[in-house]
Amino acid sequence: MRPIAPNQFKRALAEKSKPLLGCWLSMNSLAATEIAAGIGFDWVLLDMEHSPYDLETVERHLLAARHGGDAEFVVRIPSIDPVLVKRLLDAGIRSFMFPFVQTVEEARLAAASVRFPPHGIRGFSGNSRSVRFGTISGYHATAHEDICVILQIETPRAVAAIPEFAGVEGIDGLLIGPNDLAANMGLLGGGYHPDNLAKIAEALQLMRAGGIAAGMLDFKPESARQLFADGFNFIAVGGDTSMVVRGSRALLGEFGR
Repeated sequence: MRPIAPNQFKRALAEKSKPLLGCWLSMNSLAATEIAAGIGFDWVLLDMEHSPYDLETVERHLLAARHGGDAEFVVRIPSIDPVLVKRLLDAGIRSFMFPFVQTVEEARLAAASVRFPPHGIRGFSGNSRSVRFGTISGYHATAHEDICVILQIETPRAVAAIPEFAGVEGIDGLLIGPNDLAANMGLLGGGYHPDNLAKIAEALQLMRAGGIAAGMLDFKPESARQLFADGFNFIAVGGDTSMVVRGSRALLGEFGR
């Protein structure tokens, strides 16, 4: 079997040397995952929180992504669930996004769920896909070097906790969920409301001060480019559903529809 390649996405988050473009996957299309992983994105994210993926389906998408190309395959899990994380790790997932993290205790649990004792609580398995079905020696001692953990910032409380999150060992990046942040500020649907944009700017300042990679979600190219210029390091700039809708509308527009 081929050796497992280093997690270049994790390393790029640490180096903060270039903008990292991501694609959000929600359609449950293996072809879409394969295309996105090979067309030039730095990372693709399979969304288990708001899409109907189960563990076996995620496994299929992981294999499709690896067949498609080199984009890092990230999974957003529905909640901070160490049991689900353990099973996904054994299936071969090595990059995770944890939604709605509010406290430093939750951040520490997220980091611990991907690490073996004594630094975490991940259960030991010697014959899973993560260890190439028992064909790789030394995996368990060094696995954390290629496992990536991203926390989502979705409330004002989470913004205030960014300095603490940035100090948790094993956290590689923080990604703002702009629409949930707006909703939790009483601005439902107000992702571009001035008050929400001010809170996002505050969060970015805290992330940069803490030395942690800063991420965002923005499917508008012009504003996403500005976010990179402002100092964000990784941004989901599109998604399979939004690209199908946008492309379909553009095509129909050519016919006056």
